[in-house]
Amino acid sequence: MKTKISLRLRIFFFMILLTVTTSILILAATYIQYYSLGDDYNERRLIRKETQVKNHLNYIFNRDSLYHAVDVQKELNYDDFNAISQIHKVEFSLYNIDGDPLFFSYMLPADVAREESLEKEKLHALFQEKSKRLALQNENEKGKFQSSLSVLMDDKGKPHLLLYFPYFEDVAFNTSELNTFLYRLYQIYGVMLFVAILLAFFLAQFMTRPLETIRARMDQTGILKGNEKIKIVNASKEVDSLVNSYNSMVDALEESVAKLAKSEREQAWQEMAKQVAHEIKNPLTPMRLTVQSFQQRFDPHDEEAQDRLNDFSKILIEQIDTMSKVATAFSDFATLPQPKIEDQDLVSITQRSTEIFAPEMVKFKSELTELIWPIDRTQWIRMMTNLIQNAIQAVPENRTPEVQVHLVPNEEGVEVWVSDNGSGIEKENLEKIFEPKFTTKTGGMGLGLGIVKNIIRSFGGELDYISEVNKGTTFKIKLKKNAL
Repeated sequence: MKTKISLRLRIFFFMILLTVTTSILILAATYIQYYSLGDDYNERRLIRKETQVKNHLNYIFNRDSLYHAVDVQKELNYDDFNAISQIHKVEFSLYNIDGDPLFFSYMLPADVAREESLEKEKLHALFQEKSKRLALQNENEKGKFQSSLSVLMDDKGKPHLLLYFPYFEDVAFNTSELNTFLYRLYQIYGVMLFVAILLAFFLAQFMTRPLETIRARMDQTGILKGNEKIKIVNASKEVDSLVNSYNSMVDALEESVAKLAKSEREQAWQEMAKQVAHEIKNPLTPMRLTVQSFQQRFDPHDEEAQDRLNDFSKILIEQIDTMSKVATAFSDFATLPQPKIEDQDLVSITQRSTEIFAPEMVKFKSELTELIWPIDRTQWIRMMTNLIQNAIQAVPENRTPEVQVHLVPNEEGVEVWVSDNGSGIEKENLEKIFEPKFTTKTGGMGLGLGIVKNIIRSFGGELDYISEVNKGTTFKIKLKKNAL
């Protein structure tokens, strides 16, 4: 699973990133600005030095009347020119109008003649300039440097000589000054970054604290919990909107809980009513059949008439008592009767449960004449009545019901089988027959088998079944020794 970064951490990192990015941009701008100012300074210094040299040269030319000399090169006073170079601490060169070398402050007069003349392109570009001055960028063994080539005018404003003025700036000094400035700037930004980290940490904590409060409260929100509304003082517009939405959700949730509780109570009453109605209605049909059968077969002159009447009355009384207990439990708004476990004759009770049904439809068989077992007599009769009634109802109308109730002892305890010759259980319904409200009968409520299974579990037993479509179904009740 991909790890998600918290909002607090994102705010922290973005603030640090913003600080670092801003610092880098300021450093870059400072570096560029420093060099730009340095270039401007050197440009102005070059022009100032050049102007000083020009003024000094014009003074000498006026003093010695060199403007109209026939051979300027012979008339030049090299000592004065060298003095200019030393006074102003610069180097310069003089050329005639054609670009031939006349004087170099850094070269002996005898070596000047070996120097090359100025390039025709430079001369043409120089005289095309309105200011009669040309700024040049040069490079030699000393490195890169600026220079200028300008025209010196005579007293009548005509071109007289050409001045080549190289300017070597103190790069070492500028670099050292820049490094010192940047080092101090790094120190300042280092302190700023440390302060920014602290501010970002506490600011991220402050900004996300309301969200953390909302998250913690939402984690505690639930249908069955006492939900409290959130109150945050001086919250931002976005957080305040989120808090209002949460509080509205709490109100809606409480309203839904009240409606759900009411619905659950109503449903509980409905389920209780259905279950009680099912339990009361279930034995009524076999009781009606028993009464009708008794009426048809009863002979008051028979010697065993009194015994048959007593047995018939006892069966009806047991079923009536069962329905009475269910009705009493419902009237008290309690659950159906809790099992009252006592030692009972399982053979006798099971046989008695079958006797309320027509003997030609329900047959009882037991390999034991008596079996004492801890059960609830009433619950057992209810369970057997349910299973037999379901078995009879599972038989199609065109087939005579044949239900077999068989009690079989084994090493683990005892089993009671209830088999029918009905339609069987469809494959898609095999896993649903014990679910509440599931039924394949149009008049049923789907509570019978669920009740049967719960009763058997209360006895520590199990309920299993086998079924074959169109041949019938057998339910097996398995009771184990010492299960309770």
